[in-house]
Amino acid sequence: MPKDYYKTLGIEKNASAEEVKAAFRRLALEHHPDRGGNAEKFKAANEAYQVLSDSSKRAQYDRFGTAPEGMSGFGGGFNAQGFGGQGFNINMNDLGDIFGGFGDLFGAGAGRQQNGRDINLDAKIDFHEAVFGVDYSTEIMKPTRCSHCYGTGGEPGSKQESCPTCRGAGRVNQTRNTMFGVFQTTGMCPDCQGSGKKFEKICTVCRGSGVTRERQAIKVRIPAGVDDGNTIRVAGGGEAGERGASSGDLYVRVLVKNDPRFARRNDDILSEASVPFAEAALGTTVFVETVDGKVELKIPAGTQPGTVVKLKSRGVPHLQHEGRGDHLVTITVEVPKKLSKKQKQLLEEFRDIT
Repeated sequence: MPKDYYKTLGIEKNASAEEVKAAFRRLALEHHPDRGGNAEKFKAANEAYQVLSDSSKRAQYDRFGTAPEGMSGFGGGFNAQGFGGQGFNINMNDLGDIFGGFGDLFGAGAGRQQNGRDINLDAKIDFHEAVFGVDYSTEIMKPTRCSHCYGTGGEPGSKQESCPTCRGAGRVNQTRNTMFGVFQTTGMCPDCQGSGKKFEKICTVCRGSGVTRERQAIKVRIPAGVDDGNTIRVAGGGEAGERGASSGDLYVRVLVKNDPRFARRNDDILSEASVPFAEAALGTTVFVETVDGKVELKIPAGTQPGTVVKLKSRGVPHLQHEGRGDHLVTITVEVPKKLSKKQKQLLEEFRDIT
């Protein structure tokens, strides 16, 4: 039975290349054997990634349901023996990018400073705030750049000297036992983090890391027209990197609360207006609730139940261009459950002459 690589990675068939990479990175972090994960699931995710991240292999898989024979990674791959002698292909060129923080296990990230991690945050807002935008504020605990040493890791006034571990090179030779075998690599010096220099005295506040953990106010502008589940990226808003390295990003997922008066379909707003059956037949004017407040709505004579009346440009602002969607009002007709004797007589007369 053909393997479903999309199901393995937990993505849709129309997933972008970035979504494929993100799905593999998530599974790799979860199932990596060196982190105590499931080796078989790691192998399955790697196999799926090799096919779906390569446009030609993915095209063949989508068309025929099979992958090309003899897959060998994506340039610079090799076959490793592990997990009881079972071999599988690994792309060494991509490991540093895919595995991020522990890519140095394979020498793929040698010499890089440890950048700050991304932060994911949920922001719950009202329906009205999603339509017109809002400044969302909250506070979170996160690693921030040390205000005492300005992120350098050295005590202010302390001189820098050549690192005794790497002798100023910033890199050291390392031998590591991994699930892929024994690897000898040249990696970043663990004492100076690749800088080749160390301070005579480390910062007394951050203990040399350049980072302290503090409660920090977060303020994010959520634009008008944002929808439930949309994510806003704030570059540099994540955790501070060690010793002046780049900060991670902040990703704010928007969660929009339901409003009992309205529903949303793309950039249109939907609601209902109830009209007595006599006024629906004769025509009338009613006031309906919109996100802009109450608006007068004309009901033409002979309006049938289920008729949709459009209030142009009363919907949600478009995110990508100017203008707004429409507000669509569905008319429901009220039919009385009880009639007086006079009402019944008039209706019978009406029935007889139609």
